[in-house]
Amino acid sequence: MDMRARFTHTNASIGQYCPPRCFELAGRRFNLVMDDGRDYHLDITDGTTLSWCIDDGTEQTAPYECLKGDDTTYLVSFVLPGIEPRVNHTLVLDLENSLATRIIAEIGRNPRLPYLIYTDIEFGAIARDGTALPFKRHGYTSDLIGTVVQWAYGSEMATVHVYFCADFYRITFPRKNADPVDAKDADWAFSEESKLTPSSDEPARYIKIKDGLYLFTLIEQNQERVTQGKVKYRSNTLCFLQNYDRLYQVGRGFGTLTTDSGDEPIHIMIGAVGKFVDIDPSFLTDPNPYVM
Repeated sequence: MDMRARFTHTNASIGQYCPPRCFELAGRRFNLVMDDGRDYHLDITDGTTLSWCIDDGTEQTAPYECLKGDDTTYLVSFVLPGIEPRVNHTLVLDLENSLATRIIAEIGRNPRLPYLIYTDIEFGAIARDGTALPFKRHGYTSDLIGTVVQWAYGSEMATVHVYFCADFYRITFPRKNADPVDAKDADWAFSEESKLTPSSDEPARYIKIKDGLYLFTLIEQNQERVTQGKVKYRSNTLCFLQNYDRLYQVGRGFGTLTTDSGDEPIHIMIGAVGKFVDIDPSFLTDPNPYVM
């Protein structure tokens, strides 16, 4: 697969099925009471710009993108302007339950592997005047373990996610001539780049937002550690709000693409429609070569 095509908004790209950006939060302010003991203040100025700060810190402004996971749950993503190495904040705002989940993704923590991404996940609640804070939270879940979904991002771009354990996931690509819905023994193939690694296993987290709606987040760390630049698509992190009532997902990708002319930063919003598929049972049972 051509690496640039993976992230351009063209037919057959990963952005083709992304829904329109959501502007419903424009003009709203949120005080997120996070479980790390620090308030996260969010002022969504208009349809393209927001301001944020932690506790009484300096207010910062950034362009943002927003997509909806369901009628009352929003995924807001932005990259901190002028910060190198780059940092992304992604927020799930669950207005139905007055809950929030925050993901902060950072490039450059590891001096030996400067492209490697790390993420910090924190849970919290949305403060509302005159209303007590809820004590429930979004939380890690095993609900999706054993689930296999083929996600179509465009007319010619599909992947199969295998959610086989609590801390990792696997990915494969169906051959165009095989329909895994109709043929249990369909011919599956990894991408050319994945052949440089012993498997496609990558760290992942599964978070329940509410019944039927989950936050799935992954970091391509193992590929980066093993290939160290042989793959132009470097350590990237993706997160998706996955709606299993309607079987679609929306999310964001953040990371780096290395090219002959230099590093190309990635921050892209993504959408996909899904279908449950059968797969060779070995995808659910093969050992993970990256762990003991």
